[in-house]
Amino acid sequence: MSIGAVIFDLGGVLLRTTSQEVRSRLEEELGLAPGTLDERIWGTPDWKLAEVGAITYDEYWKRVGASLGLSTPEEISAFREQYFSEDHVDQELVDLIGQLRSRYKIGLLSNAPDRLGDWLEENWQIEHLFDAVVYSADVGLAKPDPRIYHLVLSELEVKPHQSLFIDDTPENVEAAVALGMKALPFTDTETLKDELRRYVVWDSPEMGR
Repeated sequence: MSIGAVIFDLGGVLLRTTSQEVRSRLEEELGLAPGTLDERIWGTPDWKLAEVGAITYDEYWKRVGASLGLSTPEEISAFREQYFSEDHVDQELVDLIGQLRSRYKIGLLSNAPDRLGDWLEENWQIEHLFDAVVYSADVGLAKPDPRIYHLVLSELEVKPHQSLFIDDTPENVEAAVALGMKALPFTDTETLKDELRRYVVWDSPEMGR
């Protein structure tokens, strides 16, 4: 049976860090070894709690700030603003999704904190792209738990074999395949467009090039 829905990850796919310059500078200012800041932020038990909604995003960043020696809300806020300053939505991929919407249901499946529902529209203006949005803090489950995949499939009203899932994390892709979904690992937008030809068609020939 043909594809009925295409499901995208957010971070590392639609939303990507386009430069490491600011984060490298922050590492120097904090006296951290090069390349270790991301792990200090995302590789902790506290992030696992925030990811499934066990603590709020604000509480999570209080804990991050304390671990980095940031003592006031103002310091934490300024640091966070700098840290995310090179994160941008991939407009080419947004345009591609807009083309796909004429033929397929579009889903978003993301491991994200409790603020994502607001950010999609207020920060990035992309909420309208999706027929279903499922994110970890909202449902208390995180990829690669198979239950969160079933949630987005249910909202899109498709069976696993009728869906195509796109994610930049190998274990998340593997989990989708294990459920019977078709799946593609994301590396960059041009490569994705080439690989999508195996599964989907575009109304505009320009998008399929």
